[in-house]
Order: sequence, then C-alpha cells, then structure tokens
Amino acid sequence: MLRLRDIHTFYGPIEALKGIDIEVNKGEIVSLIGSNGAGKSTTLMTISGILLPGKGDIFLNDKKISGLKPHHIVGMGISQVPEGRRIFPWLSVRENLEIGAYSRSSGFGFKGATFLRQLDRIYELFPVLKEREGQTAGTLSGGEQQMLAIGRALMSDPIILLLDEPSLGLSPIMVSKIFKTIKEINESGVTILLVEQNAQAALALCDRAYVLENGMVRLTGRGRELLNNEEIKKAYLGG
Repeated sequence: MLRLRDIHTFYGPIEALKGIDIEVNKGEIVSLIGSNGAGKSTTLMTISGILLPGKGDIFLNDKKISGLKPHHIVGMGISQVPEGRRIFPWLSVRENLEIGAYSRSSGFGFKGATFLRQLDRIYELFPVLKEREGQTAGTLSGGEQQMLAIGRALMSDPIILLLDEPSLGLSPIMVSKIFKTIKEINESGVTILLVEQNAQAALALCDRAYVLENGMVRLTGRGRELLNNEEIKKAYLGG
C-alpha cells in the first residue's frame, strides 16, 4: 500500500534519513520507534510532502507520490497528525474540524451530506468534541486537543493516518484512551503509521515495527516479537 524505497532526506547539508526502506500494508498498524533524532518525524514529514527526499521514491498503491505537494498527498488519502497537535487555538472545535475537510472535492462542502457524515463519525469517536463544538480550541485540555488533532486529520477521510507522538505530554489515563482510539480507528478500516516515544505501548499495539537509528532502519519485525527482543528491552523498554 505505502512503500518507501531508498529514501534520503536532508536538512541543508545534514542527511537525516540515510536510505530507508519501509512498507505499510493495507489494514496494518506499523510503528516507528527510536531515540530522539533517529529520523522518525522526518520520515512522516517526507511521506506527507512537507520535506522532499533528496533521493529515493515513495509509492501509494503503486503510484509515485514523492515530489507532490502536501495538499495533493492529502487528497490521495494520506493525512498526518503532527507532533504537538498543532491545532488552531483561536478557532472553535468545529472550525478546526472544518479545516481538516478543506482538501476535499468541491462537492464536499461544510454543509454537504458527506461532510456531515464525516463530522458525525468524529463526534461518535470523540463525544467530548461534540459537547465542546463551539468552544475555542485553545481552552481544551491536552488530551482533548489531541482528540481534536486526530479528528481534524480524519475529516479528510484518509486511507492512511500518520500519527506523530500522539501520547506526548498526556496523563497515563489519557494515553490509554488515545491508544484505544487508535485501535478503533484502525479497525474501522484506516491503515496507521505510528511514531511513538512510548515504545512499550507502540509495540504492544502494532502489527509490525521498524526501529530507526541515526536515520537508518536498524531492526524490523512483529511488534510482539520486538517486545521480547533483549536489545530492544535494553535500549527502549528499560530492561
């Protein structure tokens, strides 16, 4: 479904990704784990078109997407929830969700039936967003803002959802809720590529995982298998 082939991404003269190969199959949850600076967020931003690879190709259902503008990539079915949520704090909850639907075709419309169905889907997934529809987004709690960021990304009706550190800064109870919701989103038919510093939770949730180190893929395997890998335990799980 999604394939990265020999991807090299640069920040000026600094090579952040050094020829990574990653595959995400339809219906999977795939996790990227690794230390800070390993290249996890850079990978997501390269897929989204925010960063352009200096070398290599990215394919979605065998169509090359590397080099396309971010809004074109969203239109093809890839949506990203950025690290730190990046909601629009001065806008209402409803207005933030409307922005998530902006890339849809002209027939979508903010009052159209398709838009309203998608909005209902988000409100069913996150009832608190319905309750606070008219509330300024910046007044939401951290967990509620994360729900809004995920809901905004889902408004484009993606086939692949890229999640960058969804548990960052949240309480343990909210982390549990967010990961449960990620599973529900996946079970509804959305393929997920997850970047997560909480390696324990990510590996327990995902089908497969890639371990990045210094811009390269160090290890790959089934999530549960990597949970029992002694090297992974020592490096990322406090073993």
